[in-house]
Amino acid sequence: MDPSDQKFFTVIDYVIFAVLLAASMGIGLYYALSGGRQRTTQEFLMADRSMGCLPVSLSLIASFQSAVAIIGVPAEIYTHGTQYWFIGCAYILGLFIPAHIFIPVFYRLRVSSAYQYLELRFSKAVRICGTFTFIFQMVIYMGVCVYTPAFALNAVTGFELWGTVLATGLVCTLYTTLGGLKAVIWTDVFQTVVMFAGQLAVIVVGVQKTGGVADVWRKVWEGNRISGLDLNPDPTERHTFWTLGVGGVFLMLSLYGVNQAQVQRYLSSRTEKEAVRSCYMVFPSLQLALALSCVMGLVMFARYYMFIVCFPQMVIYFVMDMLHGLPGLPGLFIACLFSAALSTISSAFNSLATVTMEDLIKPQYPAMTEARATLLSKVLAMSYGLLCLAMAYLTHLMGDSVLQVALKIFGMVGGPILGLFCLGMFFPWANSIGALVGLCAGLVVAFWLGIGSILNRSTRPLPLECGTNATIAIQTAFNNTTLSQPSGLKRFYSLSYMWYSGFNCTTVILIGLIISFLTDVMPGTLYPLLGKLFCFLPEHLKKKLCCVTPLGQTVSERIDLIMVVQPCNPGETEMMF
Repeated sequence: MDPSDQKFFTVIDYVIFAVLLAASMGIGLYYALSGGRQRTTQEFLMADRSMGCLPVSLSLIASFQSAVAIIGVPAEIYTHGTQYWFIGCAYILGLFIPAHIFIPVFYRLRVSSAYQYLELRFSKAVRICGTFTFIFQMVIYMGVCVYTPAFALNAVTGFELWGTVLATGLVCTLYTTLGGLKAVIWTDVFQTVVMFAGQLAVIVVGVQKTGGVADVWRKVWEGNRISGLDLNPDPTERHTFWTLGVGGVFLMLSLYGVNQAQVQRYLSSRTEKEAVRSCYMVFPSLQLALALSCVMGLVMFARYYMFIVCFPQMVIYFVMDMLHGLPGLPGLFIACLFSAALSTISSAFNSLATVTMEDLIKPQYPAMTEARATLLSKVLAMSYGLLCLAMAYLTHLMGDSVLQVALKIFGMVGGPILGLFCLGMFFPWANSIGALVGLCAGLVVAFWLGIGSILNRSTRPLPLECGTNATIAIQTAFNNTTLSQPSGLKRFYSLSYMWYSGFNCTTVILIGLIISFLTDVMPGTLYPLLGKLFCFLPEHLKKKLCCVTPLGQTVSERIDLIMVVQPCNPGETEMMF
């Protein structure tokens, strides 16, 4: 196995890659010229709230099944074994909770941006802080997402680096700008099918060339790559059942519960029931994606079990080694890889345009005409697309070590945002001051922990593609492996990256509750979690725990929303679930 031995594409491989880009562009043009022709912000940003559960569910998985995931998970299994597969357990609660808590709240409030909820529940200042935090998170990740697969491909095959970056970035920008959310969702559906087909092709050919299923199993078993259930409760252990199955729940909630890219898809559904159903339908798709990536890693180990090394672009080398000499199949996998990149960055463009329009521009210019608002939304989508290319170039200048820092920054932001929404939905006495201070404290602790783990790493970190949790690509760099058991502050810095979201979320909630002194909340923005959990308590105690708020003024006087309210007692109201 010689990593320096470049393998090259045939004409048919380039044709397949071009067909992927052309098909994605065609979908964008179709929705630009059909239906309402993207003439309203509701159609451009929310797909007229007319999408069915099947395309929404496939789009939900495509949004975060990034190219870094397709490269990283097989390398993780190859290097460390199948322990990572247990993250599939986190998918259960990680999708059940959004389906029955977050989706009903967002959908019944009829918001376009998840951060509108923060103003309804807290204040405009909290909404703006949440919006800017999300923009910071996504802008950093966009460049990483489009650059990483192009760089890996260039290193192994000599495939033109900047030609690939420009082609994917510009095509994605155009179909997102022209076709709006409908084009983004339907291209996600097409690209998800391509992703699964590409991975399946590699697995089938790899198993055949390695000697068959029995031979693959024998080699991975002898190589100790089949991991048992690790119940070690130590939070500094990189991967155990608890870090993956419990810590992974918080990670899933930060992505599938409150991230604008996902919330926007829920809200594009025809009905609340369709939105909930789409969330449930994500589960088998995620499990399939995880299984394909893990099996691919096992086949890769069986192929190279005599050469247990891990170098950057390992997965790309394996793919080219397996599919070389089979015209079209290398091109299919590259189409798979860039389908993942396209789906992720198109989701970023559209969600960034939405929050910028709904949270920052419309509140300042409420009299803006619909035609002008739609045109401005398209300009925003295009601007973020061009910014993506600039971030890709900046990523190129950074180098690998700083690239890992960038991925780490993305991951550290998800936990505090989740904590902010949980603070609002589950705790009636939380107020805007507590929310602001809690968010700031959560971000400070997150960056302190993240930067401290980088500065105090006592061993060389794993390469990006041979790293950690690439199913949620933003977490790839949290590798704190040490030669000896750390103590004191270094032990704190050695916290498993899978606990980052949960730890930072908890920090926001605790600080927010301590700072909050008054209970002045917006009717309808609470989920009665404590009231439901403690339904057996006497009525006078439930009143203190239930999500009830003084009416003060009617809901219609505060916002134009559609929801059902049920009086609990005179002067109180509660959202029905």
